[in-house]
Amino acid sequence: MVMEYGPKLLLAFVTLMIGLWIIKKLVAVASKGMNKGDTDQTLAPFVINLISWVLKILLFLSVASMIGIETTSFIAIFSAATLAIGLALQGSLSNFAGGIILLIFKPYKVTDLIEAQGHLGVVKEIQIFNTILLNPQNKTIIVPNGAVAGNSIINYTTEGKLRVDLSAGISYESNIKDAKDVLMKVLQDHPKVLKDPAPFVGVSELGDSSVNFAVRPWANVADYWDVYFGINEKIKLALDEAGITIPFPQMDVHFDKDTK
Repeated sequence: MVMEYGPKLLLAFVTLMIGLWIIKKLVAVASKGMNKGDTDQTLAPFVINLISWVLKILLFLSVASMIGIETTSFIAIFSAATLAIGLALQGSLSNFAGGIILLIFKPYKVTDLIEAQGHLGVVKEIQIFNTILLNPQNKTIIVPNGAVAGNSIINYTTEGKLRVDLSAGISYESNIKDAKDVLMKVLQDHPKVLKDPAPFVGVSELGDSSVNFAVRPWANVADYWDVYFGINEKIKLALDEAGITIPFPQMDVHFDKDTK
């Protein structure tokens, strides 16, 4: 038995040791390459561990085959177990795959302001299964990565600037040119309104009781809400100071006479 199985066991042991050494070197090279590159710090450890375990499983199967252990049954059992686990964890696997896609292609990163699955918020953390958002009300929102990766994502931070869409209405008796000058001065005097792109003011609609202006300043992403609320307040104060009327909505009410 020693003469028959001894050389096989010795060769299998040597193969195992050399294989583990090679796997260690390959994992070190992969880790070094990911650290030098632009690989996400959440994704890198997972990919390295995955590579390590796949290579080790293949090595152990090879070593078992060398000493005469039938590996076909192990592979069949492993495949069946993998299929059963996959069917039981379809949702989790979808989120897992979505997380890998998001971490590789990076449609957004931590601190970006995004809108996904109907939720608006700042990205607090990108996990393998979920993305954590912090919305303007300071509420934490956990969004599954599978749903995020498979649907539209609006990233407000990518370009670094946002247009703030506002509107203002004046009465038909007021002078349009004067009102436009007042609105433009409000935008030009605000310290957080960008000069480039230049702000815009123009008549957008002739309403039932008012002439409506589209007011379009630009702001940095971090200043969006300051500009939004600040400009609205300044518009009202500036129009009042200039004597330009902001009309109340008008409603026509008709009464039907009783013909009896």
